[in-house]
Amino acid sequence: MTKKASEKIRCDACPVMCYIADGNSGACDRYANKDGQIIRLDPLTILDRRIAAGDAVKPFLGASWDGSLGQENEMFVTAIGAGTTYPDYKPAPFIVGQYHNDADFVTVVTEAIFSYCGVKVKIDTDRHLGKEGAVIRVNDEPVGLVITSEYGSQMLSLGGVDHLTGGSKAEGRVTCDTLMKLCNKEAVELTIDDGSTVVVQAGKPPIVDGKAEMRMRVGCGSATIGMFASQWVGLVDEVVVVDDHITGVVSEHQAGKVLDWPDTGITINGRRSTPGRYFQVAEPGLGWGGTDLEDPLKILGAWRPAKGARPGLTLLMVSTTGEHSGYFVLDDDLTPQPHPMPKALQDSVNLISENCEPALCTVMFMGGAGGSLRSGVTKNPIRLTASVQARKTKVTCGGIEGFVWPGGGITIMVDVSKMPDQAFGYVPTPAIVAPLEFTVPKDEYIALGGHQDAIRSVADIMATGGEYSKNSQVVLTTDTEDFDHDD
Repeated sequence: MTKKASEKIRCDACPVMCYIADGNSGACDRYANKDGQIIRLDPLTILDRRIAAGDAVKPFLGASWDGSLGQENEMFVTAIGAGTTYPDYKPAPFIVGQYHNDADFVTVVTEAIFSYCGVKVKIDTDRHLGKEGAVIRVNDEPVGLVITSEYGSQMLSLGGVDHLTGGSKAEGRVTCDTLMKLCNKEAVELTIDDGSTVVVQAGKPPIVDGKAEMRMRVGCGSATIGMFASQWVGLVDEVVVVDDHITGVVSEHQAGKVLDWPDTGITINGRRSTPGRYFQVAEPGLGWGGTDLEDPLKILGAWRPAKGARPGLTLLMVSTTGEHSGYFVLDDDLTPQPHPMPKALQDSVNLISENCEPALCTVMFMGGAGGSLRSGVTKNPIRLTASVQARKTKVTCGGIEGFVWPGGGITIMVDVSKMPDQAFGYVPTPAIVAPLEFTVPKDEYIALGGHQDAIRSVADIMATGGEYSKNSQVVLTTDTEDFDHDD
């Protein structure tokens, strides 16, 4: 960092290279000028398994240290608040040497600047949110798209380099802000073209068009029949489970056939797949079973007396969450008429609801870490990539192990709800700043061409901090999961 005549200091922690006056912070709000020195505003976070969950975090930079390995082994220096490798020719901010289970390990700690990153969002809901491929917007700016529907969940893909850097400045800023908020477990309102407005927050139920979802579906209509057909034997003549994807009819379904369920002469207005399974019974929507139906009887065609239809035949119609249900009896014209739900059938509807899992939003940060930050780990970056792919080097984000995708590069994915709070930041290039740690046996690290001379002990880090944390706070916090790093 260098001074100008105005006494501003140039911060070199990211490519923006802000000039910062004394007492002010840079554009990222992560670095500031304090008494003529650039410091890190967010504290360096060290995980300590000795702290009970829920205890307050504790500042300890410069704290006393007895030097015992037992104490040091309880700690894991995360990259949260560590600073970056930028410009990337220099070693990572912290390269930590520790013994664990009598083995010598090195953890390389850096906050990575990600332009090639995004989030994958899993929304547990029976509602139709939008068509696959529909654009997702925040403040009218495109930030992602709807992708596949999975079992009881809708998947979204947000961010990516094209939105961060390939569009307008406003699109890039909004995308970056959206990603950072989602990764920091904050709520974000997403609007889907020709679809719903959804409030997403990691670990919380989705709010779809102003209504909080309570449960995800137990399965498709066919699967629901497979699970609960035996519950209906002797209680009702026919059961239809309404579902946007696969509507089930118990008398035709294989489960019904195994139970010797008699034919009822029912017909369904939809595309028949296999016996008892129908596609496209209605348009997608916010009604019964993720369809646009408010009246489920609209999916029924004419009843066929030759196939078993008769006055007095009873019919249960139910959605895949049990949220919608109705009981009907055929009149003399073979038209279903609504009747009060018998208690025994209500119990079966309640059983469907009981078997539904709570509706939640899951936010997975995903980024490609195969760029120049590897130079902060080793002088020969391809060796780090090979070591990660061979599972010799473990990759964590804020102390939480990430899933490393097969194939080329270092592409990681991690559940942000398991990470410490406020683990993510940004730089206004725009890009996301995420904590990244590489843990590797010391002999492997040396073989990688690692920065051996930069290895430090936890005791030294506690006592003196790092390049940007000498005058900054360092905190001790609890992890949310086991964080062994011995493989």
